[in-house]
Amino acid sequence: MAQRKSLVLRIDPALWTEIERWAQEELRSVNGQIEYLLKRAVVARGRKLQDGADDAPPGNQGQSPISNSENR
Repeated sequence: MAQRKSLVLRIDPALWTEIERWAQEELRSVNGQIEYLLKRAVVARGRKLQDGADDAPPGNQGQSPISNSENR
């Protein structure tokens, strides 16, 4: 497995709170949730991830990683 990259992320506090809440609901760390969402966004754009990095749940392929609550 390739070594993971590190980065500094500046993020709006309200967005951080929502991602943190979402991560807790799905039993992930905030870092894990952000990585999960980024992977889903890449797959939704039709890109392939290498090394089996795609862990989006079956049936969600091609769907936006953004919550349906934003579409209300």
